[in-house]
Amino acid sequence: MDEMEEELKCPVCGSFFREPIILPCSHNICLACARNILVQTPDAESPQSSRASGSGVSDYDYLDLDKMSLYSEADSGYGSYGGFASAPTTPCQKSPNGVRVFPPAVPPPPSQHHLLQHPGSLPPIPRNSCITCPQCHRSLILDDRGLRGFPKNRVLEGVVDRYQQSKAAALKCQLCEKSPKEATVMCEQCDVFYCDPCRLRCHPPRGPLAKHRLVPPAQGRISRRTSPRKISTCTEHELENLSMYCVQCKMPVCYQCLEEGKHSTHEVKALGAMWKLHKGQLSQALNILSDRATEAKEFLVQLRNMVQHIQENGVEFEACLVAQCDALIDALNRRKAQLLSRVNKEHEHKLKVVRDQIQHCTVKLRQTTGLMEYCLEVIKENDPSGFLQISDALIRRVHMTESQWGKGTLTPRMTSDFDLTLDSGPLLQTIHQLDFVQMKVPAAPMLQLEECCTQNNSATLSWKQPPLSTIAVDGYILELDDGNGGQFREVYVGKETICTVDGLHFNSTYRSRVKAFNSSGVSQYSKTLVMQTSEIAWFTFDPASAHPDIVFSNENFTVSCNSYDDRVVMGNTGFSRGVHYWEMSVDRYDNHPDPAFGVARGDVLKDVMLGKDDKAWAMYVDNNRSWFMHNNSHTNRTDGGIGKGATVGVLLDFTRGILLFLINDEQQGPIAFEGMEGLFYPAISLNRNVQVTLHTGLPIPEFYAPSDPDPPGSVC
Repeated sequence: MDEMEEELKCPVCGSFFREPIILPCSHNICLACARNILVQTPDAESPQSSRASGSGVSDYDYLDLDKMSLYSEADSGYGSYGGFASAPTTPCQKSPNGVRVFPPAVPPPPSQHHLLQHPGSLPPIPRNSCITCPQCHRSLILDDRGLRGFPKNRVLEGVVDRYQQSKAAALKCQLCEKSPKEATVMCEQCDVFYCDPCRLRCHPPRGPLAKHRLVPPAQGRISRRTSPRKISTCTEHELENLSMYCVQCKMPVCYQCLEEGKHSTHEVKALGAMWKLHKGQLSQALNILSDRATEAKEFLVQLRNMVQHIQENGVEFEACLVAQCDALIDALNRRKAQLLSRVNKEHEHKLKVVRDQIQHCTVKLRQTTGLMEYCLEVIKENDPSGFLQISDALIRRVHMTESQWGKGTLTPRMTSDFDLTLDSGPLLQTIHQLDFVQMKVPAAPMLQLEECCTQNNSATLSWKQPPLSTIAVDGYILELDDGNGGQFREVYVGKETICTVDGLHFNSTYRSRVKAFNSSGVSQYSKTLVMQTSEIAWFTFDPASAHPDIVFSNENFTVSCNSYDDRVVMGNTGFSRGVHYWEMSVDRYDNHPDPAFGVARGDVLKDVMLGKDDKAWAMYVDNNRSWFMHNNSHTNRTDGGIGKGATVGVLLDFTRGILLFLINDEQQGPIAFEGMEGLFYPAISLNRNVQVTLHTGLPIPEFYAPSDPDPPGSVC
């Protein structure tokens, strides 16, 4: 719990919080310290006029106050308090924590020192008093309620009380300014422990304090533990208990605030329900932060082990270097000293980097652990309104602290290996050029799974070297298998760390791996990545493969032609494996033309009807009948043609090596072609009287089952 102590100390006095109040910025401050840092701001005096009037304030003070006054009501959360601060009229001081403190213009007399401990007895606050948060330096002008307008942080007060009780063997006086003495009594009404001198000075047995009950310190500790928590009351309506929670303002409110105050139109929820909700949110955030703290502890162990390894490796490397250099002639000895100096510098640099990282991580872990312990103590509190007053700020702090433990925070900044090897082969005349050379092969690359993907029949792979690897890499070799569990083959060699492989088979599973190389050799392979190409083909017409007379529209799904002669256009995806089906709908059909539909090789003729050469397999059709054509050979005339609105389907089955056609969802003729092997592209030829639209990614027609020994229309 020692690491939590920073969370429990006032930023002004540097001591444990006593009667803390919550500022609108969610920071805390002792009530007495808040009284001490008040600044009175005259109504008619601006910061500029105060500077001109020759007050005793430095330019630094004015600069800070001018900066603070720039906060608007919207971004500071101080709207209900109005106004901004003008220049103080008294010189600033420094608190024990280094915070600038502005004492009140007229300090209270010593006889009223005890009143600073009891908010109900505070002397009146001067009008237009201004208070500045000592942590975020935002300022505001107090309203008529003064400091009573700020809610008390009873949860923090309870945590401080428990912490002090767990740390103090003997109860100390709470009013001693230096070296607190052992307390002799406790006032149950004031809830303060006094030594004898402070009791006589601050709690005289006369006047309104004469009726207070003084008990021994041990009894006071017990009563403080067992005394029930006071019911929270509204800061604006002191007779009303806090019973609801304003969702918009994020604060507990009373019924009078809902009926008459500024919260009347806001969304409110039950206090108990929001208490449980925020406790749950804080617990969840703490669980994540706890995991980060655990990782940080393990990371510190790793860093400390790295220090030992660096020491051992450095000593071993140094010994080898000395042994090699001592075997050489006197000229080599002069060069040896220079090489030793380089090794030592590398050694010290590595140690410095790791030690700095250890120190930085230790500080962050200490702060994180302190915040966690403080939040756990806050969760133990059973006061809903008090908890909700600080829960939002704590949740934000926990999230912010957790986000600071990012990816790079828990990664070593330095490797413990010395990637240097001395080459003792050069001849004596080259001894002055003796230097370290790299004689290690690269480490195996790492495939970046989050960047590897497949699209249609293409695969994109990305890789990188391990984070701590410092060995030079000349290039990479990417290998893929054949998509059917076969042998790997090289598909890329070069320096890039990302590669896209096109033209793969659809509905296939590919294995991929990559290795690095340099002048010393080739690394091990990376882990094998398994990638699945698309089960169904999605493609469009390809403008690059089309005759110039072809006109494209509808994102290359619709084609027409400017010529009366037949012109060929192909799809942008080729097939060589699997079963594929696509359709083309006839959008325009004038003067009974005879377009041809089918598949083709990549080098098919583009200025004749599809099927005129030996690079295409097609069905050409008019409004009454159709023919199959390949290498200008016409076969299987079949009745039934097309018109506007008709649909022509093409089914290419590599499992049986066949091609067949459909018109309006019915098979047209027998199987058109058999023995289909190799790479084929969807293709069509048309003239200016026809316009068609391509439809891809379609399922295989229900009547066709590729596993059947004799598909429909086959000839035995």
